Amino acid sequence: MKWTKLAKMMLISTMTLSVMAACSNQGNESEGTPNKSSAEETNSNTPPDPLGKYPETVTVTQVLGYNPPEDPRTPQGITPEQNAYFKDLKDMLNIEVQYKWTVPSSQFEQKFSLAMASADLPDIMELDQKNFEKLKKQDMLADLTQAYNDFASPALKKYMESDGGFAMKTFTSDGKLLAIPGFEDPFLSTQLLWIRKDWLDNLNLQAPKTMDELEQVAKAFVQQDPDQNGKNDTYGIAMQKNLFFWGFDLRGFFNGFGAYPSIGDNQSAWIKDDSGKLIPGLIQPEVKTALGKLQSWYKEGILDKEFALKDENKSVEDITAGKVGISYGEWWYPNWPLNLNVDKDPKADWIALQIPGLDGPGKSMVPKIRSNKLVVVNKKMKNPEAAIKMINFYIEMGNKKYMDQNKAEKGYVYNWFNPRIYNPAQIETIYTEVNKALDANQTEITLDDENYKNVADVFKAAKDYLAGNTANASKGVNWGQYFSRAAKDGGWGMTRQIKENQAYVNNEFYGLPTATQVEKGSQLDKLMQETFTKIVMGASLDEFDKFVQSWKSLGGDQITQEVNDWYGQQGAK
Repeated sequence: MKWTKLAKMMLISTMTLSVMAACSNQGNESEGTPNKSSAEETNSNTPPDPLGKYPETVTVTQVLGYNPPEDPRTPQGITPEQNAYFKDLKDMLNIEVQYKWTVPSSQFEQKFSLAMASADLPDIMELDQKNFEKLKKQDMLADLTQAYNDFASPALKKYMESDGGFAMKTFTSDGKLLAIPGFEDPFLSTQLLWIRKDWLDNLNLQAPKTMDELEQVAKAFVQQDPDQNGKNDTYGIAMQKNLFFWGFDLRGFFNGFGAYPSIGDNQSAWIKDDSGKLIPGLIQPEVKTALGKLQSWYKEGILDKEFALKDENKSVEDITAGKVGISYGEWWYPNWPLNLNVDKDPKADWIALQIPGLDGPGKSMVPKIRSNKLVVVNKKMKNPEAAIKMINFYIEMGNKKYMDQNKAEKGYVYNWFNPRIYNPAQIETIYTEVNKALDANQTEITLDDENYKNVADVFKAAKDYLAGNTANASKGVNWGQYFSRAAKDGGWGMTRQIKENQAYVNNEFYGLPTATQVEKGSQLDKLMQETFTKIVMGASLDEFDKFVQSWKSLGGDQITQEVNDWYGQQGAK
């Protein structure tokens, strides 16, 4: 599998990809020579301090692809340059962040590709696996072994060792640690079906468990005025131009047909056949069946007629405005954007369901390993430890002593700060600790470690939501935090049930991109997207068979061989 970017999710939780360049105020020094501030700390008799303040300012330039702040309490008009985290970073570590450029996240990939093509690369970068492989082959990545060993905080080391060191070993080459991987619970990628229960109740409908039932509900949401406003202004299911993306896409829909074409971001998924070999889910006959159903739904008006022209931002607008009441998506949707709809329409009542299948609830695809980012350092950078210390800083800011400081209303925008590495078990920790406190009728969280802020924030939101208190935040904000992370029937609660009931299918390939994937992947992704979109909009289903042959001949067969070579050596162990 190709590991996905989390920023993109959390995330919701995090839907940001950034690239940072660091240089000291002595940037004219020759390459390979540490600047004064680095040398003083690393060569002194004092043990390296994970949060040690540089005696001289280290300037970190950064480029950012950003989404709006996820917390609506963030001051209006704030820009990435004004992120309050940067002031604390300067005060605590004497690291200063300056942006070279910022663009909306939808434009970032293209802009960064141009930067790579022109070799205009910064010093600290957050990469996906494909770009990691390219820079690794060009020998442009620094060895982070010493920087990590010397400066990683105990919390960061705990996170990195939580999987037995597997992820770090994956990105270690010839004894050199080339990336700090941000990895998480694979079940964070589980797609659910989000649906407006208030619309179901208005039309006397039950929550759908099968694809046929979902079709009937979706038709009713188009034809029967589910919001009871007397207008024909709703459609069935949220959908955007990228069929397999980080959000507001249709992975869960395909999974409901027993089809597993992608793990998101147009990245192919791999499943076992009866012989035990790995096969590309993208070209299996179940995908053709699912495309046929989408085509009929498009003709019947269940899907937005203009989906091929709309990106994820338009999907968010439609959900917020109450134009659509069904969306496939992960656990974090209540946190954003469903919370925006709840604030706009007090009657909105979204619930989470296991995806409908052909004969009952279906099985979502779950990766065996989930990584949302790789923090790497340019080989020419003179302060590689600055990347480690910035990660330490973000983790440190989660402690109790900063609780009253780093709040959204004070200008702290976490999804604009990078590099961020999370506790791989963060959401499970929040779920467990908050429910333990709620069940015991506690008035505060007693946890005392770097998870405190995340747990305490959700606990406070949960208490306020359940009490109907909007003095501290809106109903949508409180509900979003509670229903995504702590509600037993909410996003993570439903995901836990899917995990416990083993209602999932694994993506079996989790190695680095193969040589042909790196070379041909973009071409094959484009072919898939164009063909599938044409089919949905009315082209003959025979186009799928032509696509399969083209995919195989243009590199797919070679990729399949390379994936199985990897599986024979690594994956089957």
